[in-house]
Amino acid sequence: MADIFELDGGSAKYDYRAGGREEWLKKIDAVELEALTPGRIQAWRIGYLNKAGKSPAAQKAAKIAVNSTLRQARSLFSPKRLAYVQLPEGFKSPFDGLKLEARQSMRYRRGFDVPKLIADAKNELATPEPELFKVFLLALMVGLRRGEIDRLEWSAFSWEDLKLHVEVTEHLALKSEDSTGAVDLDPELVTLFKEFHARSSGTFVIESNLSARVGATYLSYRCKPIFTALSVWLRAHGVPGTRPIHTLRKEYGSQVCDRFGIYAASRALRHSDIAITSMHYLDKRSRAAVGLGAYLKGAS
Repeated sequence: MADIFELDGGSAKYDYRAGGREEWLKKIDAVELEALTPGRIQAWRIGYLNKAGKSPAAQKAAKIAVNSTLRQARSLFSPKRLAYVQLPEGFKSPFDGLKLEARQSMRYRRGFDVPKLIADAKNELATPEPELFKVFLLALMVGLRRGEIDRLEWSAFSWEDLKLHVEVTEHLALKSEDSTGAVDLDPELVTLFKEFHARSSGTFVIESNLSARVGATYLSYRCKPIFTALSVWLRAHGVPGTRPIHTLRKEYGSQVCDRFGIYAASRALRHSDIAITSMHYLDKRSRAAVGLGAYLKGAS
C-alpha cells in the first residue's frame, strides 16, 4: 500500500519510540480499500521491475520479490480471512485474476569456498568477535534462521545427544509449526558451544545489549548490530546475496542434501513441505556425467 500510494514515511517510519511509525501507519490505514484497484497493483508491479535495472540477474531478483509480495498481499483477501470481515456487497478482491511473473529458478548454487570461509572465521572472529562467530556457526553449521538465532537460549542444547531443539519459547515464535524440530550437531561444534556456555552471562546464546521485545508488532532483532556487522564481514569474504547470513543457511541445506539426500535436507531445514526444499536444492549425491568423454582421448 505504501509503495502503491507513494506514502514514504522516510526514516521516521522506523521510529517506534517517538511515534513516527504510528504516524506512518495512520496514513496507510487512511487509504480507502476501494482505491486499491487491479490497475494500481499492475502499475506498481511494472514500476518495481523497471526500477530494478535491465540486467538478467537484477530482473530475476526483482521478479522473485514481486511474486513474493503479491502472494502475501493476495493472501489477505483469501475467503478464509474475508469470512470474518464485513465488506460492501459485491466486493471483489483487487487481486482476482492477477497473474504473477513466471516462476524464477531459486536453485542454490555455491559461490564461495566453504573451508576457507570457516578458516577465516576462526582466525578473524573467534577471539575478537565471539558473538559474530556464534551467529556464523549457527547459520552455517546448524542452518538456523536469523530470528531463531536472535532468541535462541542455552536450554535448547542437548549436549549429550548432540542435538539442538528448535521450539517455541517465551521469547521465540517460530515461522510455522513445521519449524519445530531437533537438529543434529557435530561433536566439535558441541564442544565449542559448551565452552561458550561456560563463559556466558545470560540465558540467550548470543549476548546483546538490546532486549527481546516480546509481542512487538514489528520486526525486531535484539542482535541486529551483530547481524549487520557479520553481513559486512561475509560480503568482504565473498559470500554473495543480499542476505549473506541466510546464504549460510542455504549452504547448510546444500551440504546436507549432497550427503544425505533431499528428504534429510528438508527435515534439517525444517521446511513445511519438501516441495519448498526441492525449489532450492537438487537431490544429486553422485556424478551424473554420461562417460562419453572417454572417446575424446587423444583429441587434443
